[in-house]
Amino acid sequence: MPAKGVVFAFVLVIFGCTSIRVQPADSAATVKHVCIRDNPKVIVSDFVPVVRDGFARHGISTEVFSGDLHGSALVEGQQVAYAEYHLKGKGGYSLMKWQGTKTKMDPVTDQLLEAY
Repeated sequence: MPAKGVVFAFVLVIFGCTSIRVQPADSAATVKHVCIRDNPKVIVSDFVPVVRDGFARHGISTEVFSGDLHGSALVEGQQVAYAEYHLKGKGGYSLMKWQGTKTKMDPVTDQLLEAY
């Protein structure tokens, strides 16, 4: 296998274990405030504070609630943005699994809210 092939295979092993999907919010949605549902399945202690800081950095206020949200969390019944960060197979050999929550989530939040 040529040297380039070895490097490429190594990069796939190291970084191929993280899946990030983002559908950025459109500035036409004029998001000013977001409700964040506290999910007890998320066991990362600083996850919600990091996400709230990310929204604040883009001029969007947040509030956290437990339980069900009564009313609409969508703008006119439409999803306005989407972001997913997932370590496949518990991160495998990805060096990203050892990084802090802020290091992982800030780029995702910035891409999600790039229009703000």
